[in-house]
Amino acid sequence: MISLNNFTAQNLVKQALAEDIGNGDLTTEALILPKKKLSATFNAREDGVIAGLPLLNMIFTVLDSEIKIKTFVKEGDKIISGQKLAVISGNAQAILKGERLSLNFLQRMSAIAALTSKFQEIIKPYRAKICDTRKTCPNFRIFEKYSVAVGGGSPHRFGLFDAVMIKDNHITASGGIKQAIKKVRQKIPHTIKIEVETETLEQVQEALKAGADIIMLDNMPVEIMLEAVSLIDSRAITEASGTVTLDNVKEIASSGVDCISTSAITAKAGILDIGLDI
Repeated sequence: MISLNNFTAQNLVKQALAEDIGNGDLTTEALILPKKKLSATFNAREDGVIAGLPLLNMIFTVLDSEIKIKTFVKEGDKIISGQKLAVISGNAQAILKGERLSLNFLQRMSAIAALTSKFQEIIKPYRAKICDTRKTCPNFRIFEKYSVAVGGGSPHRFGLFDAVMIKDNHITASGGIKQAIKKVRQKIPHTIKIEVETETLEQVQEALKAGADIIMLDNMPVEIMLEAVSLIDSRAITEASGTVTLDNVKEIASSGVDCISTSAITAKAGILDIGLDI
Protein backbone atom coordinates (compact mmCIF):
# COMPACT_ATOMS: atom_id res chain seq x y z
CA MET A 1 0.00 0.00 0.00
CA ILE A 2 1.13 3.56 -0.69
CA SER A 3 2.36 5.17 2.53
CA LEU A 4 1.23 8.62 3.64
CA ASN A 5 4.26 8.90 5.91
CA ASN A 6 6.42 10.69 3.37
CA PHE A 7 7.48 14.16 2.30
CA THR A 8 5.07 14.23 -0.64
CA ALA A 9 1.97 13.75 1.52
CA GLN A 10 3.28 16.04 4.25
CA ASN A 11 4.05 18.84 1.82
CA LEU A 12 0.64 18.52 0.14
CA VAL A 13 -1.08 18.75 3.53
CA LYS A 14 0.88 21.90 4.37
CA GLN A 15 -0.01 23.39 0.99
CA ALA A 16 -3.68 22.61 1.60
CA LEU A 17 -3.53 24.29 5.02
CA ALA A 18 -1.86 27.34 3.48
CA GLU A 19 -4.53 27.49 0.78
CA ASP A 20 -7.35 27.48 3.35
CA ILE A 21 -5.89 29.55 6.19
CA GLY A 22 -3.74 32.01 4.26
CA ASN A 23 -2.68 34.80 6.61
CA GLY A 24 -5.09 33.68 9.32
CA ASP A 25 -8.61 32.55 10.20
CA LEU A 26 -10.52 35.82 10.55
CA THR A 27 -13.55 34.23 12.22
CA THR A 28 -11.81 31.94 14.70
CA GLU A 29 -9.17 34.46 15.75
CA ALA A 30 -11.85 37.09 16.39
CA LEU A 31 -14.07 34.79 18.45
CA ILE A 32 -11.79 32.33 20.27
CA LEU A 33 -9.12 33.19 22.82
CA PRO A 34 -5.64 31.86 21.85
CA LYS A 35 -5.34 29.58 24.91
CA LYS A 36 -8.88 28.20 24.94
CA LYS A 37 -9.16 24.37 24.92
CA LEU A 38 -11.94 22.17 23.65
CA SER A 39 -12.79 18.63 22.52
CA ALA A 40 -14.64 17.60 19.39
CA THR A 41 -15.79 14.30 17.91
CA PHE A 42 -15.55 13.02 14.36
CA ASN A 43 -18.83 11.21 13.65
CA ALA A 44 -19.95 9.12 10.69
CA ARG A 45 -23.20 10.36 9.19
CA GLU A 46 -23.30 7.69 6.52
CA ASP A 47 -22.31 4.02 6.18
CA GLY A 48 -19.04 3.33 4.40
CA VAL A 49 -15.34 2.54 4.83
CA ILE A 50 -13.05 4.88 6.76
CA ALA A 51 -9.86 6.15 5.14
CA GLY A 52 -7.57 9.06 5.93
CA LEU A 53 -7.18 8.69 9.69
CA PRO A 54 -3.36 9.05 9.56
CA LEU A 55 -3.82 12.54 8.13
CA LEU A 56 -5.52 13.82 11.28
CA ASN A 57 -2.25 13.90 13.21
CA MET A 58 -0.46 15.30 10.18
CA ILE A 59 -2.93 18.18 9.82
CA PHE A 60 -3.49 19.16 13.43
CA THR A 61 0.05 18.82 14.75
CA VAL A 62 1.13 21.37 12.13
CA LEU A 63 -1.35 23.75 13.76
CA ASP A 64 -0.50 22.79 17.35
CA SER A 65 2.03 20.15 18.36
CA GLU A 66 0.15 19.42 21.60
CA ILE A 67 -3.16 18.40 19.96
CA LYS A 68 -4.36 14.95 21.09
CA ILE A 69 -6.32 12.58 18.85
CA LYS A 70 -7.90 9.32 19.94
CA THR A 71 -9.35 7.05 17.27
CA PHE A 72 -12.08 4.46 17.83
CA VAL A 73 -11.82 2.73 14.44
CA LYS A 74 -8.96 1.44 12.33
CA GLU A 75 -8.11 2.46 8.79
CA GLY A 76 -10.22 0.40 6.38
CA ASP A 77 -12.92 -0.48 8.92
CA LYS A 78 -16.52 -0.52 7.78
CA ILE A 79 -18.39 2.25 9.58
CA ILE A 80 -22.06 2.99 10.13
CA SER A 81 -24.03 6.20 10.40
CA GLY A 82 -23.86 7.63 13.92
CA GLN A 83 -20.60 5.88 14.80
CA LYS A 84 -17.93 7.77 16.76
CA LEU A 85 -14.71 7.71 14.74
CA ALA A 86 -12.26 9.86 16.70
CA VAL A 87 -12.01 12.53 19.38
CA ILE A 88 -9.68 15.51 19.10
CA SER A 89 -8.77 17.69 22.07
CA GLY A 90 -6.53 20.67 22.65
CA ASN A 91 -6.18 24.21 21.41
CA ALA A 92 -9.56 25.46 20.19
CA GLN A 93 -8.18 27.73 17.49
CA ALA A 94 -6.09 24.92 16.00
CA ILE A 95 -9.06 22.52 15.96
CA LEU A 96 -11.36 25.03 14.27
CA LYS A 97 -8.72 26.01 11.72
CA GLY A 98 -8.12 22.38 10.76
CA GLU A 99 -11.76 21.29 10.86
CA ARG A 100 -12.67 21.78 7.20
CA LEU A 101 -9.46 20.42 5.75
CA SER A 102 -9.53 17.30 7.93
CA LEU A 103 -13.13 16.63 6.91
CA ASN A 104 -12.34 17.23 3.25
CA PHE A 105 -9.66 14.55 3.39
CA LEU A 106 -11.70 12.06 5.43
CA GLN A 107 -14.87 12.48 3.38
CA ARG A 108 -13.19 12.16 -0.01
CA MET A 109 -10.82 9.35 0.91
CA SER A 110 -13.50 7.35 2.72
CA ALA A 111 -15.84 7.65 -0.26
CA ILE A 112 -13.15 6.25 -2.56
CA ALA A 113 -12.41 3.39 -0.15
CA ALA A 114 -16.12 2.61 0.18
CA LEU A 115 -16.78 2.54 -3.57
CA THR A 116 -13.65 0.48 -4.23
CA SER A 117 -14.82 -1.99 -1.59
CA LYS A 118 -18.18 -2.34 -3.36
CA PHE A 119 -16.50 -3.13 -6.68
CA GLN A 120 -14.07 -5.60 -5.11
CA GLU A 121 -16.83 -7.36 -3.16
CA ILE A 122 -18.85 -7.96 -6.35
CA ILE A 123 -15.94 -9.71 -8.08
CA LYS A 124 -14.84 -11.67 -5.03
CA PRO A 125 -15.56 -15.08 -6.64
CA TYR A 126 -13.15 -14.30 -9.50
CA ARG A 127 -9.40 -13.85 -9.85
CA ALA A 128 -9.62 -10.24 -11.01
CA LYS A 129 -8.46 -7.30 -8.92
CA ILE A 130 -9.93 -3.82 -9.11
CA CYS A 131 -7.32 -1.22 -10.07
CA ASP A 132 -7.41 2.55 -10.34
CA THR A 133 -6.15 4.78 -13.16
CA ARG A 134 -4.33 8.09 -13.62
CA LYS A 135 -7.67 9.90 -13.91
CA THR A 136 -7.26 11.50 -10.51
CA CYS A 137 -7.62 14.97 -9.01
CA PRO A 138 -4.39 16.97 -9.61
CA ASN A 139 -2.17 17.03 -6.50
CA PHE A 140 -4.47 14.53 -4.78
CA ARG A 141 -3.29 11.35 -6.51
CA ILE A 142 -1.30 9.95 -3.59
CA PHE A 143 -4.37 10.21 -1.34
CA GLU A 144 -6.75 8.74 -3.93
CA LYS A 145 -4.51 5.77 -4.72
CA TYR A 146 -3.91 5.17 -1.01
CA SER A 147 -7.69 5.14 -0.49
CA VAL A 148 -8.16 2.59 -3.28
CA ALA A 149 -5.79 0.27 -1.44
CA VAL A 150 -7.62 0.86 1.86
CA GLY A 151 -10.83 -0.20 0.11
CA GLY A 152 -9.26 -3.46 -1.06
CA GLY A 153 -8.26 -2.38 -4.55
CA SER A 154 -4.88 -2.67 -6.23
CA PRO A 155 -3.34 0.62 -7.36
CA HIS A 156 -2.19 0.83 -10.98
CA ARG A 157 1.00 2.65 -11.98
CA PHE A 158 1.37 5.85 -9.99
CA GLY A 159 2.40 8.05 -12.90
CA LEU A 160 4.13 8.19 -16.24
CA PHE A 161 7.45 7.39 -14.59
CA ASP A 162 7.00 3.95 -13.03
CA ALA A 163 5.63 1.82 -15.88
CA VAL A 164 5.22 1.94 -19.66
CA MET A 165 1.73 2.02 -21.12
CA ILE A 166 1.56 2.14 -24.91
CA LYS A 167 -1.85 3.56 -25.81
CA ASP A 168 -3.61 4.07 -29.14
CA ASN A 169 -1.98 7.44 -29.87
CA HIS A 170 1.47 6.02 -29.09
CA ILE A 171 0.79 3.09 -31.42
CA THR A 172 -0.32 5.37 -34.25
CA ALA A 173 2.62 7.74 -33.79
CA SER A 174 5.12 4.84 -33.66
CA GLY A 175 3.83 2.96 -36.68
CA GLY A 176 2.34 -0.04 -34.88
CA ILE A 177 2.47 -2.15 -31.73
CA LYS A 178 5.56 -4.15 -32.73
CA GLN A 179 7.54 -1.02 -33.54
CA ALA A 180 6.41 0.75 -30.35
CA ILE A 181 7.43 -2.12 -28.08
CA LYS A 182 10.80 -2.49 -29.84
CA LYS A 183 11.57 1.23 -29.43
CA VAL A 184 10.56 1.25 -25.77
CA ARG A 185 12.59 -1.87 -24.94
CA GLN A 186 15.71 -0.12 -26.20
CA LYS A 187 15.18 2.82 -23.84
CA ILE A 188 13.93 1.45 -20.51
CA PRO A 189 15.56 -0.60 -17.71
CA HIS A 190 14.87 -4.34 -17.74
CA THR A 191 13.00 -3.93 -14.45
CA ILE A 192 10.15 -1.93 -16.04
CA LYS A 193 7.05 -3.68 -17.39
CA ILE A 194 5.43 -2.75 -20.69
CA GLU A 195 1.66 -2.58 -21.05
CA VAL A 196 -0.08 -2.26 -24.42
CA GLU A 197 -3.65 -1.08 -25.01
CA THR A 198 -5.53 -3.25 -27.50
CA GLU A 199 -9.00 -3.05 -29.00
CA THR A 200 -9.10 -6.11 -31.27
CA LEU A 201 -7.95 -9.72 -31.20
CA GLU A 202 -5.49 -8.89 -33.99
CA GLN A 203 -3.88 -6.28 -31.78
CA VAL A 204 -3.81 -8.74 -28.88
CA GLN A 205 -1.95 -11.22 -31.07
CA GLU A 206 0.51 -8.55 -32.19
CA ALA A 207 1.17 -7.37 -28.61
CA LEU A 208 1.69 -10.95 -27.48
CA LYS A 209 4.18 -11.71 -30.25
CA ALA A 210 6.05 -8.48 -29.55
CA GLY A 211 6.54 -9.45 -25.90
CA ALA A 212 4.17 -7.16 -24.01
CA ASP A 213 4.14 -7.87 -20.26
CA ILE A 214 0.58 -6.62 -19.76
CA ILE A 215 -2.16 -6.50 -22.38
CA MET A 216 -5.09 -4.16 -21.83
CA LEU A 217 -8.38 -5.22 -23.37
CA ASP A 218 -9.92 -1.83 -23.91
CA ASN A 219 -13.70 -1.50 -24.30
CA MET A 220 -14.02 -5.05 -25.59
CA PRO A 221 -17.32 -6.95 -25.39
CA VAL A 222 -17.05 -9.71 -22.79
CA GLU A 223 -17.31 -12.46 -25.42
CA ILE A 224 -14.24 -10.99 -27.17
CA MET A 225 -12.45 -10.68 -23.82
CA LEU A 226 -13.01 -14.39 -23.28
CA GLU A 227 -11.32 -15.12 -26.61
CA ALA A 228 -8.48 -12.74 -25.79
CA VAL A 229 -7.83 -14.29 -22.37
CA SER A 230 -7.79 -17.74 -23.98
CA LEU A 231 -5.43 -16.51 -26.71
CA ILE A 232 -3.03 -14.93 -24.23
CA ASP A 233 -3.12 -18.07 -22.06
CA SER A 234 -1.27 -16.51 -19.08
CA ARG A 235 1.68 -15.44 -21.24
CA ALA A 236 0.96 -11.85 -20.22
CA ILE A 237 -1.07 -10.17 -17.50
CA THR A 238 -4.55 -9.32 -18.79
CA GLU A 239 -6.32 -6.09 -17.88
CA ALA A 240 -9.87 -5.09 -18.79
CA SER A 241 -10.72 -1.42 -19.01
CA GLY A 242 -13.38 0.91 -20.34
CA THR A 243 -16.80 1.94 -18.95
CA VAL A 244 -16.64 -0.35 -15.92
CA THR A 245 -19.64 -0.02 -13.58
CA LEU A 246 -21.06 -1.78 -10.55
CA ASP A 247 -23.61 -3.31 -12.89
CA ASN A 248 -21.19 -4.87 -15.38
CA VAL A 249 -18.03 -5.49 -13.36
CA LYS A 250 -19.03 -9.05 -12.41
CA GLU A 251 -19.57 -10.01 -16.06
CA ILE A 252 -16.20 -8.50 -16.96
CA ALA A 253 -14.50 -10.42 -14.15
CA SER A 254 -16.09 -13.64 -15.40
CA SER A 255 -13.96 -13.38 -18.55
CA GLY A 256 -10.95 -14.47 -16.51
CA VAL A 257 -8.90 -11.25 -16.72
CA ASP A 258 -6.30 -10.61 -14.03
CA CYS A 259 -7.12 -6.93 -13.48
CA ILE A 260 -9.99 -4.54 -14.08
CA SER A 261 -8.98 -0.88 -14.16
CA THR A 262 -11.58 1.81 -13.74
CA SER A 263 -11.58 5.54 -13.09
CA ALA A 264 -15.04 5.24 -11.51
CA ILE A 265 -13.62 4.35 -8.08
CA THR A 266 -11.99 7.77 -7.88
CA ALA A 267 -13.82 10.01 -10.37
CA LYS A 268 -17.33 9.01 -9.31
CA ALA A 269 -16.83 8.37 -5.59
CA GLY A 270 -18.07 11.76 -4.36
CA ILE A 271 -17.79 12.17 -0.58
CA LEU A 272 -18.84 10.17 2.46
CA ASP A 273 -20.68 12.29 5.02
CA ILE A 274 -18.55 12.72 8.16
CA GLY A 275 -18.92 15.54 10.68
CA LEU A 276 -16.89 17.15 13.46
CA ASP A 277 -19.07 18.04 16.43
CA ILE A 278 -18.10 20.02 19.52
